Amino acid sequence: MIASVCKRSLSMQIDCFARKFFCSSSSPSLSVPLPSRRETHLWYVIPDEVKDASLLNQYMKLLSPCEKKTVLQMKGDGLQKGALLARALVRTTLARYTDTQVSPDLLKFQKNNFGKPELDWEHNEQWKPPSLNFNISHSSSLIACGVTVDMPIGIDVEEKQRKTKNGLLSFARRYFSPHEVERLHAIADPEVQQHEFIKLWTLKEAYVKALGRGFSASPFKTFDIQFRCKPKSRLNVTLDSQSEDFEIVVEPLNDLEGVKTNWQFGLFELANSHYAAICVGNNKKMEGGESHPLKMKVWRTIPLVEDECVSGSDSVLALSGLS
Repeated sequence: MIASVCKRSLSMQIDCFARKFFCSSSSPSLSVPLPSRRETHLWYVIPDEVKDASLLNQYMKLLSPCEKKTVLQMKGDGLQKGALLARALVRTTLARYTDTQVSPDLLKFQKNNFGKPELDWEHNEQWKPPSLNFNISHSSSLIACGVTVDMPIGIDVEEKQRKTKNGLLSFARRYFSPHEVERLHAIADPEVQQHEFIKLWTLKEAYVKALGRGFSASPFKTFDIQFRCKPKSRLNVTLDSQSEDFEIVVEPLNDLEGVKTNWQFGLFELANSHYAAICVGNNKKMEGGESHPLKMKVWRTIPLVEDECVSGSDSVLALSGLS
């Protein structure tokens, strides 16, 4: 009896939530080939582009009971919608790489010892699931999901116009290394300084998320993000748009266990409104010790409705980072 009442109550909340937004027909997401080695796929959705109440209701039906409860516990329509879209984006994105073997609603997840979500594949003698790694990041106006195969990944997106409270340098001194604070302090133009701060923040957060250890185990102050010049033939980011002659490296400032693994970074402007950073594991090297270039494909999506590959367009621009 209690379960039946709870089920009806949850259903009413879902329908009520969906009716708070507007009203488009939807189609299943198409399968996509797995990312190749050294390749990252990035999918993003703009919440303001999703206004169909029936579509939001479809997204809710993809979620597990626990996920639905989490979404409905969010205070405010904007937070509920963002939480719903984030989970729908993850499920529909990862299902694309299963060759139609697993539908979005049947995907299962688990968390590592530090709370990072991971796929939890069910045993299937007829099909070997891919070794997918994923990570998600969102602001109030953009949600992104990064996917790799056999490589840990962390991503972060931040609005370009994001403002800090109580002064930028004061904030930076709380979280950044002394060397990073010094580099920011050397920038005279306040607007440029603000943008470089945001870029650096995205890189540091992407790195911590790639480690999968949580912020308490890998505080921002325990490592330094550095920008180094490199020959053009050895660019660490390969995009259709023009990249600058630099590489981004991380230098641990102590002997934290597991932090000294090789990593590759990508720093981009996304959708003309956000800075985005990706960090992936880079344990394998080319002959002579050279790192493989990091390749990336990017799609703008409305899950279950439409996908647009935006790699090489004005929506994805490589950045030169801190000068």
